[in-house]
Amino acid sequence: MRIEEIIENTVTEIRDTTNEIDIAFSGGLDSTLVARLCVDALGSERVRLINISFDRYSYTRSASIVRRVAEDIGLQLFIEREMQLQEEIWRRGPSCNRCTRHAKINTIRKLSDRLIATGANQSDSWGKTGIAIKDGFYAPIRSWDKHQISEALRHYGIVVPKIGESAGREGCKLKHLLKMLINPDFHGKAVDMSNEILLDFLNNRESDIANVKIIGPLSRNIALVNVRPYLKTEEIREVTGRLSELSVIDEVHYMDSPVSLTVAANPAVTNDPESMRWIEEGRLQPEFAVPIKVDWLPSRNRRLDTFHVVDFRRGAM
Repeated sequence: MRIEEIIENTVTEIRDTTNEIDIAFSGGLDSTLVARLCVDALGSERVRLINISFDRYSYTRSASIVRRVAEDIGLQLFIEREMQLQEEIWRRGPSCNRCTRHAKINTIRKLSDRLIATGANQSDSWGKTGIAIKDGFYAPIRSWDKHQISEALRHYGIVVPKIGESAGREGCKLKHLLKMLINPDFHGKAVDMSNEILLDFLNNRESDIANVKIIGPLSRNIALVNVRPYLKTEEIREVTGRLSELSVIDEVHYMDSPVSLTVAANPAVTNDPESMRWIEEGRLQPEFAVPIKVDWLPSRNRRLDTFHVVDFRRGAM
């Protein structure tokens, strides 16, 4: 089906579903497309954007880009700040799904009295369910894939600025903290500052992957630098040097060869092969610039609900 037909069908569905809508707006590709489709369906006066800012865990350039995109589309924008819930969730280990549900979705729900549109599509778990509306949230592009989303944005002539760590990704710095966030001024500051330094160094260079993962025991922050395409030798020396100057970073390693990660996890994870597979292949590997292998350890820390990457070693595939 041609992209024009897909757009027309989606606009018709939105119009048949509601007469006014709020959009969970990150400023990325998916939510920007949803915003434009909703304007086509309902008119700009019946569409509002709600953006949740996670303060230090949102990229510095995020707020200005979100405002610029909203202005270009011609929509009213509300920005709500929420960091405390994120930190409370991460105290018990990394959990992007829980963070989305409680820190983002619940916050938006409290602010809105309308149906709320999301950018859920075939690249995420909601999109794959095919469910249109759930708990007051609506996924108008649930059946779309990433190619169709990009094609539709080109059709509209919309260019979405890069906010986060890779082209078209708005990103969240906290997802790169691969351990419990017990001390925000140590663990949180490390993942915040290191990822800002890396993006500033890359200076809008197109990268498939660009992040600094923070791992290690709670007493030490070990920075694993992931950039693809790989940096040149002198660039590696410069960026790792900058990161080493941070008082909250104890070690810096550039990822340019396969590694094994030592991962402690709640027994509910280590007793479930599917959970371990998803964390290794779905959560960790896509954001590393090199092949990884995970050595699992059942955790005796009752506060850990998910997983904690405590160490790594090279060349152990």
